[in-house]
Amino acid sequence: MLHLKRPEGAEPADLYLSRRSLAASVFGGYALAALSADAAPIRTDARGLLTGPVEFKSGDRNIPAFMARPEGDGRYPTVILVSEVFGVHEYIRDICRRLAKAGYVALAPSFFVRAGDPSSTSDMDTVRRIVSNTSDTQVMNDVDAAAAYLKKQKFVDRGSMAIVGFCWGGAVAWLACERMRHFKAGVAWYGRLSAPKPGEFLSEPDRRWPLDLVKDLRAPVLGLYGGKDAGIPAADVERMRQALTAANKKGSELIVYPNAQHGFHDRLPVVI
Repeated sequence: MLHLKRPEGAEPADLYLSRRSLAASVFGGYALAALSADAAPIRTDARGLLTGPVEFKSGDRNIPAFMARPEGDGRYPTVILVSEVFGVHEYIRDICRRLAKAGYVALAPSFFVRAGDPSSTSDMDTVRRIVSNTSDTQVMNDVDAAAAYLKKQKFVDRGSMAIVGFCWGGAVAWLACERMRHFKAGVAWYGRLSAPKPGEFLSEPDRRWPLDLVKDLRAPVLGLYGGKDAGIPAADVERMRQALTAANKKGSELIVYPNAQHGFHDRLPVVI
């Protein structure tokens, strides 16, 4: 059988090809980013950077996170990085390093920490349970706390903050820009725009989705989507374009790459 690689590289516990169709059916596209047979590990060196784990207070507990930032004095623009459903694994940490190389402070919080660690398992039922038990309200509170923590750091330019998310995190990026004033901009890589059908993964009625809150958008968002993404209908992308226009929300842009599938960023050896 063909052995699949995780974004951080192949490991003995990784999934096999026969599991890929199962993952797609369970996650409706969410899992493909991390289960791509084409995914190759990228390791950005940390020369000129300060990297490592940090924690910040949010509500009832400290939230662990990974931070990468340029070495040296000064205040830098900052990015909160929101992972896909697989949490803060090496692929996400490497994106932080890439952003830091480009001159940003990058912080990737472990948003699922109260429910478990999806980066430590290849069992799809476990991942689904962890993510489903992480509420919309909790995530928004943790995003708010992460922004507050960053604004207290002497190396952060408090007026230049963005949020970037992938897959599950792409929807979070949209929602954060709709609900919060912290951010000057957001980037949503294939973030779902509307609620799943009842009974599907993340279809809980108390979850909100980007199309629900377009009228509240406070910062422009760049949405990047794949034309062959089976989990995000092309009609939703068009609905979002129309909703932005109807709400007179200027500055946002949605780009569709016709031949790209879900999770295409982890196949691109480029700095975002």
